[in-house]
Amino acid sequence: MFSRLKYKIWKKGDKFLSPFCVLLCSFLLVTACESKKNKIGALYTGPLEIVNNVEVKYSEQGRLKVLMKTPKSFRYQNETKIFPDTINISFYDSLGTVVTRLRSDSGRYDQNADVYIVKGNVRVVKSETQETLTTTELNWSPRTRKVFTDKPLAVKNTRTSEITNAIGMDAEQDFTRIKFRKATGIYKFTGP
Repeated sequence: MFSRLKYKIWKKGDKFLSPFCVLLCSFLLVTACESKKNKIGALYTGPLEIVNNVEVKYSEQGRLKVLMKTPKSFRYQNETKIFPDTINISFYDSLGTVVTRLRSDSGRYDQNADVYIVKGNVRVVKSETQETLTTTELNWSPRTRKVFTDKPLAVKNTRTSEITNAIGMDAEQDFTRIKFRKATGIYKFTGP
């Protein structure tokens, strides 16, 4: 008799779903859907824009003052721009002649500070005075038109063989005036 009762309950459960099973399945379905809605995926932190063969020009009163060229630029959510490849910058005088050239391994533009930062094997060549400045990092502010750094640097004059070593400097954007912060040097003096 017991085996018969078991058989009937099994048959009855096959034909109809119990209200408890329906309620349990509905609850699981609703909670599964809600948990998917509430899950937020990882935020995308990659570049919003990738530009190849970049040329950035700055002019004053219709005259070109600075021309920056780099193979690639990445723009991010906070408007920071990263220049992962070599950067070449030319600074022009009022007649449109290149007076200073800058080359670095990479760089970036910080929108919040409004400053361009170039890094890695930074080399600045002043054509008029035949001076070469080398450092690991330089900053340029388009707003103040100043170039500055807190890093060690060296300036070599190829005509006179003079060398100036310093930690930190401030300069005009075309490097016409440079103020060294902590400087030492090797200079040639000729007597009277």
